[in-house]
Amino acid sequence: MPTVPALILAAGFGSRFGSDKRRAALSDGRTLLAASLQSALRVFDEVHLVLRPEDDPVALGLPEGCNIIRCEEATQGMGHSLAAGVRALSSGTGDAIAVVLGDMPWIAETSLRALVAKASAERIVFPVHHDERGHPVLFGRDFWPELQQLTGDGGARCVLRAHASAWVAVGVDDPGVLRDVDSPEALDS
Repeated sequence: MPTVPALILAAGFGSRFGSDKRRAALSDGRTLLAASLQSALRVFDEVHLVLRPEDDPVALGLPEGCNIIRCEEATQGMGHSLAAGVRALSSGTGDAIAVVLGDMPWIAETSLRALVAKASAERIVFPVHHDERGHPVLFGRDFWPELQQLTGDGGARCVLRAHASAWVAVGVDDPGVLRDVDSPEALDS
């Protein structure tokens, strides 16, 4: 099995939500971010969270001992957060990094395992549900240098576009790979 650490991006501001959605409570009482973390921990041996410098993990509902990467440039967009996370993990082992969004706690464990099984250093692996590309995206080690240079709010779109020949789409019967939280109503749907 490939070695794939997970990198949960959670340094954003979620302005469309109206408040700090990472702290929003799910029906079971967990915060949105804590639920996303728990989903990742069920599959990945190593999970890291990218947070803002001022974030208090306890206030976010996170357990003690989380692997936290602080992104000083979080206000400048997701590209900066992703670059900071990949830089922090680049000296470690890993065939690929699973880039997980902190507002997607409903991804099935079977989907995550199917993605990991297809990961390799030269692939970009992502789930597809009903012909729609979802998350997380697993970037092989060959793409880490480019990810470390990202800036702005476009995330990794430019890396994806530049390397379509490396894409491996994994069909999943899991709407959770498409379901993120942009509004309070999305917590209940």
